[in-house]
Amino acid sequence: MLLHKTNITILRATSPQSQPNFTILRRNFCLWSMKKDPDLESALSRNRRWVVNNQIKNIILRYPNNEIPIETLQKKFKTLDLQGKALNWISKYPSCFELHQNRIRLTKRMMNLVHQEQTIKDSLDPVFAQRLAKLLMLSFNNTLNVIKINEIKNSLGFPDDYLIRIVPRYPDLFRIVNESGRRSSMAIELIHWNPNFAVSEVEASALRKGLEPNFSCCLPSSWVKSLEKFHEFESVPYVSPYSDPRVLVEGSKEMEKRNVGLVHELLSLTLWKKVSIMKLGHFKREFFLPDKLNVLLLKHPGIFYVSNKYRIYTVLLREGYVGSQLLDKDPLVVVKEKFGEIMQEGLHEYNQRRRLVNIEKKRNKGVPLSRVDEDEMKGRRRRRRSREVSDDDGDVVVDGVNGNKLGGLLDPEERKRFYKVLFDDDGS
Repeated sequence: MLLHKTNITILRATSPQSQPNFTILRRNFCLWSMKKDPDLESALSRNRRWVVNNQIKNIILRYPNNEIPIETLQKKFKTLDLQGKALNWISKYPSCFELHQNRIRLTKRMMNLVHQEQTIKDSLDPVFAQRLAKLLMLSFNNTLNVIKINEIKNSLGFPDDYLIRIVPRYPDLFRIVNESGRRSSMAIELIHWNPNFAVSEVEASALRKGLEPNFSCCLPSSWVKSLEKFHEFESVPYVSPYSDPRVLVEGSKEMEKRNVGLVHELLSLTLWKKVSIMKLGHFKREFFLPDKLNVLLLKHPGIFYVSNKYRIYTVLLREGYVGSQLLDKDPLVVVKEKFGEIMQEGLHEYNQRRRLVNIEKKRNKGVPLSRVDEDEMKGRRRRRRSREVSDDDGDVVVDGVNGNKLGGLLDPEERKRFYKVLFDDDGS
C-alpha cells in the first residue's frame, strides 16, 4: 500500500443560520507521507537539536570576539522556538559551548570545525558558481529572485555572503537585476548559457555507464504495482530538465517526465539530497512545475520519498541513500557531521553526569542500590518510548472522547496548512 489513508468524520453546518443543524460527512484523506521507510526516516533525523545548535553557533559567530552575553542569547531563544533558560540548554552541550564571564562562546574544538568549514567553503567557490548557474538554468527565464534562492541556500551549501562573494566574481555568468528598485524584487540573472552545465545528474550517470538516461527505482520487489507503473513511466524517453518546457504539452507524459527530472536534478544539487516541500513549492512558477506538486511526488515512490517527520514535509531522493547513509557526501557534509558527533558526545557527557548525581541523591536518601538500578531502567524505557512517539506521531488524531485536543487533519490550522502547502487551497 503506497499511501497511509484514514477515515475522518467532519461536521459541516448545512445552513448559514446559527441553528445547530449539522450533517456528518465521511471523507478519505490521503495523508502527506508515503509508507514509512525506517532507514530514510532515520536519515531525516538530523533533528531539531542539531538545527538549533547550528543556529546558536551562527548567532555566536556574529557577535564581537565570537561571544554573546547569556542575557542576549536568552532573548533570542524565542526566535529559536525554545523555552526555559538558555544556560540550561548550553550546559547540555559542553563539547560545543562554554560559559566565560557571563558570556557564551564556542569551545576550541568547535572553533576548529568552524575554521575547517570556512576553509572548505573558500575552496568551493567554483563549485558554488556552477551550482548557482545550474539552478538558474532550471528556471525557464534563467532568472530567480534572491529571496527565493535564500530559502534553499543552506540546502545548496551556499555561504551566507554568496551574493557579494560569488556573483561579482563571475561577471561572465551572473548579474544582479532589479527593475522596480525594491529590495524584495532583487534577482540574479544568468547571462551566459554554458552547455557543459546543462547536463543533468541522470544524464551524467548514463554517460559514465554507457547507457541511455533513465531513473533508478529503489523499491522492494514486493511493490509489484508500483514497479509496473515505474516501468511504464520509463518507457517514455527521458526529457532533460534543462530543455525549454514551453514546447511540451501540459499534462502530457513528456511533461511529467520533464517535471520528475527537474525535481530529481534539484535534489541532486542539494547537500543532503532532500528539500522541504514548502520551499520547493515556492519555485513552481519559475520551474514550470504543476500546481499539485505533491501528486507528482507521491506518484513516483521509487524515485522520491516523501515524509512528514517532525511536521516538516520533506521530499528526499531515494537513490542518494544506502539504508540511512548518504551515498555521496559533499565535503561540507563531512564537516557538519563532525559537528553532530561533537554535539552528541557533549550530550552523552551531560546525561552521564546528571545520572550519577541522581544516583548519589537516592543513595543519600537511603534508597537500596537495587531500587536505584530499577528506577534507572524505568527512566530509560520512558525516554525511549517518548522518542518513539515524537518520531512517529506525524498525523495523530486525538478522539474527542479521550481528550479535548484536535490533532492531525481535524485541527483547523493543520487542515489549512495541508491544503495551502500541497494544494494551494485553504481547506475551507
